[in-house]
Amino acid sequence: MTSKQDLAGWRASAEMHQRYMTGMLIRAAAFKGAEASTELNFRTFRTQHNEKFKAGIESLGLGGLPHAVACAQYIYLANHVGGVKCEFIPESDKKAWVRYLPPRWVWEGAAICAVPNDTSIAFMRGFHAQCGVTLGNPRLGFVCTKITTRCDPCLEGYFIEEDRPLGDEERLRFRFDEDGPDPDPAKLPHVDWTEERMVKAKRNYAVQYIRTMLPAAVSLFGEAEMRTLCHEAALLIGMQTYDSTAETLGVAGKDAASFADYLAAMLAAGGDPVTREQDGEAAILRTASWRMMDGKEGVTPACFDAWNGLWEGAKAAHNRRLTLDVTRRMDEGADCFEWRIAP
Repeated sequence: MTSKQDLAGWRASAEMHQRYMTGMLIRAAAFKGAEASTELNFRTFRTQHNEKFKAGIESLGLGGLPHAVACAQYIYLANHVGGVKCEFIPESDKKAWVRYLPPRWVWEGAAICAVPNDTSIAFMRGFHAQCGVTLGNPRLGFVCTKITTRCDPCLEGYFIEEDRPLGDEERLRFRFDEDGPDPDPAKLPHVDWTEERMVKAKRNYAVQYIRTMLPAAVSLFGEAEMRTLCHEAALLIGMQTYDSTAETLGVAGKDAASFADYLAAMLAAGGDPVTREQDGEAAILRTASWRMMDGKEGVTPACFDAWNGLWEGAKAAHNRRLTLDVTRRMDEGADCFEWRIAP
């Protein structure tokens, strides 16, 4: 049975990993340039599309719908359960709208002010523009009519099935003079899930992006540059997000034991069972898995180094005087990952 502690852990993990995704993209834009951030976002969403879209269409029971409607409804459902504020408006069998409303999930808070338009567009190039290709329908494309980072009131567009095959450059088009219809609440698909399933889905949604983005960053920047860029982003996000996630988890105090409580809860929220022991004043945590990266290709030691920065940053906010050392690593041949937290 799911406990209140489980729900708190999933909520805290979702918050941390959501902000980490944003942090990596903003850090890339600031230190590597808009083109680097754009390419990182494109690679992330192209991989997400290849891994999730077609299977998701089937698992959600959308395979029998007209393609434009199926795509828009998939976007709505997948984002809705992930905690993204969005709308779905089926206009006809061949035209269906989706709308991402503010506040934008991926560009939380003031972060949206630093996002280049091309970086925002990249996720549509990587995902929406590929839907027709994946479904084997060369007439299906996506038309974007608004972009939040242009200071439009939302990001909006529609899937449309034309009466002719589309060229590569036509799968994503822009028509900023068009304005989409308002949704009919009666036509919005209803998601009748338990609180447990919804909270866990939001955790999974956020974590999936990190699972994809870290290897994508290695492929784009190389091992050394990725380790620096994404580790620094993780440190900052860990520090900035510690207070709110610790409050969610009910962690108080400034000592090593209380930070061990925090880290154990965050690791367990990712599906990695944790064992714990004391060594004098030091707390030692071990887990024999890293479920987030199970079966994922392109995972290198830099991926763990970068992700572990979240906990280093959280520790710094909890108590900068403590030490947090990774003393054993499965990606280096050990039988577990081990963290030592000491005064």
